[in-house]
Amino acid sequence: MRTDTPFEGIDFGTVPEGVDALLQAGVLAYRSDRAEADALFREALALDPQALPTYFCLYKIHTYSGRLDAARNAAMDGLAEAAAQAGWPADWRDWRPEETGAADAGRFALYTLKALAFIALRDGRPADAAEKLARLRVLDPQGATGWPVVAEIAEGCAA
Repeated sequence: MRTDTPFEGIDFGTVPEGVDALLQAGVLAYRSDRAEADALFREALALDPQALPTYFCLYKIHTYSGRLDAARNAAMDGLAEAAAQAGWPADWRDWRPEETGAADAGRFALYTLKALAFIALRDGRPADAAEKLARLRVLDPQGATGWPVVAEIAEGCAA
């Protein structure tokens, strides 16, 4: 038997209080009103475009909803912001392997590159996904961002 538990919120890390409130509201809204969730996440983005979790929320909800162009755009914007915060080149092909912490901008950039590979697979662009996954093999050889799972999906799609 399922019992509903109260929503305790998601830990989005260190983000301004107003951004956190909008992200929490967006997560709740997503359950019943995806357009409202999108509006709340976009409001959070307007409030602080440097808050990386907002990009994550946007590309996740659009990927889940099958709105792959919107997902790709949000992920690309988040990738650019994360790379800038990490002090990395704008083009991910120019990134070099570096140690990243679990909650830093570099890790977010790598995680978002993985998301872009997944979005590319869902969008029928396997060559684009393969290029990103090949770069992730170099940048994150331990697979800390979870890219090996996307690589397995890509292999399954190719079979």
